[in-house]
Amino acid sequence: MPELRSGARRSKRLGDLQTAQTGANQEENLVQPAQTRTRRRGGGRGRGNANTLREGPSAPALVRPAARGRGKGIRLIDLDPQTRCEVPPQAIGVGGAEPALNRVESLADKDIAMEGGSADKIMGVEEEPSSTPVPERVQVGNSPVYTTERKLGKGGFGQVYVGRRVSGGSGRTGPDAIEVALKFEHRNSKGCNYGPPYEWQVYNTLNGCYGIPWVHYKGRQGDFYILVMDMLGPSLWDVWNSLGQSMSPSMAACIAVESISILEKLHAKGFVHGDVKPENFLLGQPGSSDEKKLYLIDLGLASRWKDTSSGQHVEYDQRPDIFRGTIRYASVHAHLGRTGSRRDDLESLAYTLIFLIKGRLPWQGYQGDNKSFLVCKKKMSTSPELMSCFCPPPFKLFLEAVTIMKFDEEPNYARLISFFDSLIDPNTLLRPIRIDGALKVGQKRGRLLINLEEDEQPKKKLRFGSPATQWISVYNARRPMKQRYHYNVADTRLHQHVDKGNEDGLYISCVASAANLWALIMDAGTGFTSQVYELSAVFLHKDWIMEQWEKNYYISSIAGATNGSSLVVMSKGTPYTQQSYKVSESFPFKWINKKWKEGFHVTSMTTAGSRWGVVMSRNSGFSEQVVELDFLYPSEGIHRRWESGYRITSMAATADQVAFILSIPRRKILDETQETLRTSAFPSTHVKEKWSKNLYIASICYGRTVC
Repeated sequence: MPELRSGARRSKRLGDLQTAQTGANQEENLVQPAQTRTRRRGGGRGRGNANTLREGPSAPALVRPAARGRGKGIRLIDLDPQTRCEVPPQAIGVGGAEPALNRVESLADKDIAMEGGSADKIMGVEEEPSSTPVPERVQVGNSPVYTTERKLGKGGFGQVYVGRRVSGGSGRTGPDAIEVALKFEHRNSKGCNYGPPYEWQVYNTLNGCYGIPWVHYKGRQGDFYILVMDMLGPSLWDVWNSLGQSMSPSMAACIAVESISILEKLHAKGFVHGDVKPENFLLGQPGSSDEKKLYLIDLGLASRWKDTSSGQHVEYDQRPDIFRGTIRYASVHAHLGRTGSRRDDLESLAYTLIFLIKGRLPWQGYQGDNKSFLVCKKKMSTSPELMSCFCPPPFKLFLEAVTIMKFDEEPNYARLISFFDSLIDPNTLLRPIRIDGALKVGQKRGRLLINLEEDEQPKKKLRFGSPATQWISVYNARRPMKQRYHYNVADTRLHQHVDKGNEDGLYISCVASAANLWALIMDAGTGFTSQVYELSAVFLHKDWIMEQWEKNYYISSIAGATNGSSLVVMSKGTPYTQQSYKVSESFPFKWINKKWKEGFHVTSMTTAGSRWGVVMSRNSGFSEQVVELDFLYPSEGIHRRWESGYRITSMAATADQVAFILSIPRRKILDETQETLRTSAFPSTHVKEKWSKNLYIASICYGRTVC
């Protein structure tokens, strides 16, 4: 955890309390105006429910060799097969028993996902569903009676055993099979959530879907929910191990073609899988007619990309506190907490294919609490050329195609399959994997590919580019007013510019820093009546801020420098009635989400080096607020938010990440025009052009983008 401080607003009555709290782990400070402090009561401290966490792949319906390379199974080699994670947001309760001015919060829970935590480590303690032994005999619904035999595997919630039919039966698959896979999930498991497991709902829709194993019976017996499924063979992880931890490109191409076909049919049912990886692709039983047939298992993280009632694509959102999937193979959008869509399954498949050929991905080996952060950063900064080196060109083409897809874009599955045609053996008997799914749509695919290159327009690469550090400026439409800017301002010159602006009736509206020099924007449209500021070697100097809070000043703008110093501007005449701020070593989305529930909104943000400072206020004038967080520049997310009526109201960036706060105002703005600009130098040459169109700088920062 970062070494951060905690403190309460300074007051004579709280002197002892402040002293006791100076060594806490997180910094949050809360204020109310002096004139109302005896009457107003802030929300009580948020109480988060325990996270519903999942470690390891959900136990599949399969039969496999005794040595297994997944989750908590017996490892074939010392390679860390990847465990699956699901980190849902915390439920925050709000109380009112404690006066806000006496409140000191210290959040001891570890940050996860994009807050620098390792989802693997956070979820490291696997939930033991129950000490209750699984039944020795099983009969659910109209199923035959099965005896429970050897254990095949164990996931976050479920356990899978071999079930042998007590009497009768024939064949190796189907409802009359002599042996089946029995998946047990205890009723108290978090996956059950006071009812049948979520996976059951998915199987109700997908049972019989191409490439998905059949569920023949399901029901509850005693304390367990039980699925009776077909037995399957080894996973691609097991096959990869048996082949010396490397697959031939021709075999990987067959896997690619059939996997794309399976995902196409899964997506056609309105679902995305959410956890595509080698461990979740299984072959049929060895020695059977299906031993070369590929299956996709484990639907515990499946989600709908298509709304069931409207038939439209689900709406875009980003929740950086949510991570679903397996760190090694997850898409960057999953790391960033974006709503799952079809592109994510295909991106995970691209990583899976490259891993099977090369035996390693560039981000393997990261350890520690910020593993997910580092892996996502590496995924976004590694070019397709580098990632797919030593792989045949089709794998690079596939990776490029799926990583530039938009959120709601319909994949051209036929085109993706066509990439691998040159690597597929024309002799079906020599193919290591059957590609039945692709062959069934062969004629249709052929028609789709006619003049494909002529018809398809080149697409802008949304993700890959040269990482850059630039000025990001945001311009809002305003009535004509006087605005002034200063940049490359040294500490010693700061007061001269501020004093001159004040003499001309201007107040500071926003501040920023680059290379330890300051940028000031001053204008006549702030509505402020008085303003003070402090330039401090301490990042967001707590004592000074609390002092000004006592005088009814509120933070209106902040900026941090690379050397750790900060410029804090506090004003009178703001609409705010209460404020809280936080300093964190990583973007504090969980804290922001908690404060949203308490009626606060983000009104200022900045960074100093890798540290984040976020200010939230009550009575900010916003009705809704969202976050766009990225390792590059989230242009797609920003445009989607604009289409939904949001406008950028705060932003900040480190050398690694950029974060935007977008808000919907309570009062509708007559002219909602907003423009953004990214420039290597301060945008002085562009500002006058914007002014001529009555567009004025509303926010500015310096940090991570892409060009």
